[in-house]
Amino acid sequence: MSEVFQKATLAKQAAPVLNQLTTEQKNAALERMAQALIDRQDDIIAANKEDLERGAANGMSSSLLDRLTLTSKRVEDIAEGLRQIVELPDPIGDLLEEFERPNGLLVRKVRVPLGLIGIIYEARPNVTVDAAGLCLKSGNAVILRGGSDALSSNQKIVQVLHDALAETDIPVDALQLITNPDRNSVDEMLRLNGLVDVVIPRGGRSLIERVVKNATVPVIETGAGVCHTYLDDGADFKKACDISINAKVQRPSVCNSMETLLVHQEFAHHYLMEIADKLIAAGVEIRGDMRTRDIISGIKEAKEEDWGTEYNDYILNIRIVNHLDEAIDHINRYGTKHSECIVTEDPDRARRFMLEVDAAAVYQNASTRFTDGFEFGFGAEIGISTQKLHARGPMGLPALTSTKYCVYGNGQIRQ
Repeated sequence: MSEVFQKATLAKQAAPVLNQLTTEQKNAALERMAQALIDRQDDIIAANKEDLERGAANGMSSSLLDRLTLTSKRVEDIAEGLRQIVELPDPIGDLLEEFERPNGLLVRKVRVPLGLIGIIYEARPNVTVDAAGLCLKSGNAVILRGGSDALSSNQKIVQVLHDALAETDIPVDALQLITNPDRNSVDEMLRLNGLVDVVIPRGGRSLIERVVKNATVPVIETGAGVCHTYLDDGADFKKACDISINAKVQRPSVCNSMETLLVHQEFAHHYLMEIADKLIAAGVEIRGDMRTRDIISGIKEAKEEDWGTEYNDYILNIRIVNHLDEAIDHINRYGTKHSECIVTEDPDRARRFMLEVDAAAVYQNASTRFTDGFEFGFGAEIGISTQKLHARGPMGLPALTSTKYCVYGNGQIRQ
């Protein structure tokens, strides 16, 4: 029996127990998990150091090493994420709809867990805790398959969480981690129909495409982030400058950072050089179209493949456009339906942008970096869904539920 099948079976058997627990029991378990992370952070950071040393030896980029790194502050933030989940309303059992039929049948539509959720993700050990907390609070068992780059970190984190769960009403088997680094373990997990109810991939485009292509179990598709900011000729310069810098530089390794800056030709003529200077001073490598290179000398040409690339690094494409229509066309062609921004003081152009850009989150005069469960008030998130069925955008607790119709009768039969 393979590790994947064995652990999925154990988790599936634990799922019904979770469905019977009260909100108080689940919250107590999450509190215990959070405290365990704080108490044993030295062990977690030591395990994380093994991953960092291995990553550096294998030539991992600085931005990816940053995503992998756990510090005392980051562990405390991860634990705080669990405590924020405790404060969130428990969606299980929520009455969404109630009505009585003419024949006397009382119909109630309520939220229920999905069952066993599989999470496949890359070198972000914080996802291990976020996913565990959100799944367990929403009454779901979870089987995790993290990237091999974070294997030592993930194993230690799950060990700590298992030790904590052993002191609570949540069965330890409800949280499972696949430790086999072979990619075949991912493929096996994607085909566990009857055990895994849904798979959620978190990571770059290649991972997500692989999951979508190979899965026979249902998939909630979270998207790579080729995000854009469009500076309209009606933009306020300070807002345009601050938003552009923040969207690229604040944390370039994450999916909601900006990869392409689109600039109206009139705004570019007056202000692009000043914004570019600030980006370059922050360590950003700029690649541009011909008109951009006429303004900013010495930068690389942005080639066709660059427009659709999620860099997750200090690299930015810049394109000068003639008007709003051209900006919208570019975004809808190269974007990944994640997060897009227009900087403008013109309400009509902002309205058109909001309506015509196809993305999970669209912004006027705010950085795309806000597409995040914490920033939306959802607490930790399971991912950013870029599809249109079931859930879209930051996925908090309600997105990890399904519904059930509970029908109450008094002997009715159908004629």
